[in-house]
Amino acid sequence: MPIACIARTLLVLVLTGCSSRDFAPTPARRPAAVTAVAPTVATSNWCTRLPRPENAALPVVRTSSTWFHVYQAAPNVFALIESDQFQEAISYLIVGSRSAVLFDTGIGVVPIRPVAEELTRLPITVINSHSHYDHVGGNAEFDRVLTMDSPFTRMKMAGRPHAGLASEVAPDAFCHGAPAGLDTAAFRSKPWTSAGIVKGGDLISLGGRTLEVLHVPGHTPDAIALLDRANGLLFTGDTFYEGTIWLYAQETNLDAYVRSMESLVALGTAVTQVLPAHNTAKVSPSRLAVVLAAAKTLRTGTAVGQDDGRGEITFDIDGVKFLSSRAAIAAAHPGR
Repeated sequence: MPIACIARTLLVLVLTGCSSRDFAPTPARRPAAVTAVAPTVATSNWCTRLPRPENAALPVVRTSSTWFHVYQAAPNVFALIESDQFQEAISYLIVGSRSAVLFDTGIGVVPIRPVAEELTRLPITVINSHSHYDHVGGNAEFDRVLTMDSPFTRMKMAGRPHAGLASEVAPDAFCHGAPAGLDTAAFRSKPWTSAGIVKGGDLISLGGRTLEVLHVPGHTPDAIALLDRANGLLFTGDTFYEGTIWLYAQETNLDAYVRSMESLVALGTAVTQVLPAHNTAKVSPSRLAVVLAAAKTLRTGTAVGQDDGRGEITFDIDGVKFLSSRAAIAAAHPGR
């Protein structure tokens, strides 16, 4: 973002006046259950559960989009859910009196900017919970994208070729077929650029609403959460969501993940609603402590899981499901 569009004072970033599962997310591939060309039983079961009850309980916001299912997750907070694609990615438009933040931009199979601009006429700045492709798919549509300053983020700005995303747009990836106009044979994650930097500790003022940037590495090195302390809202990205939590990729760090979850649990009564980046847009904050306890057990390397034979292991620890890997667990115990 041009310097003229950012006023930073005492770590305060003011954005004003600038023009404008249970299938869980994976940075690499989908689980074997949904890689077949024909719809599978697992896919059918997922589709029949839509809309998820937690989302159905939220007020529906009508837009012209037939792809994004929009709900009012909290006052002046809109959840844009891509529930007809197995990732069930959720992007959040957080609106103040002077400007708005779009926290993530989805997978990119349908433009997200027109929907966001139906919901607000205020200038919109994009901030990503992390730079996996299913959260930055619409970044290229925006001029103002603020990012973490990390090698991992810079690497992901190049986008991802079709070969790495073909399964995301295979017939069984959708509940009702691919969205109209999508070229599934050529779909790729478009390159995008950063207009400015955010970091842990920054405060983002939208006018009558302030967002605190929390650096929560573990799922990725550049993972962040946003805290709207005045309204008790915590946007967790992929650090937490209801569903199988994926901690298996090369960039996963279990030690960092546990520390990040500890920092979120430590927010205590400051949080009254958790808004994750997949599946459900409203979760009780009590779930954070449950997931933290399970993650600590996962990190010990003593939990027994189901090995797929390729180094990836599914765990169910006290009702919390993780997909991790031998490599990620071994990295937490280099002496073993």
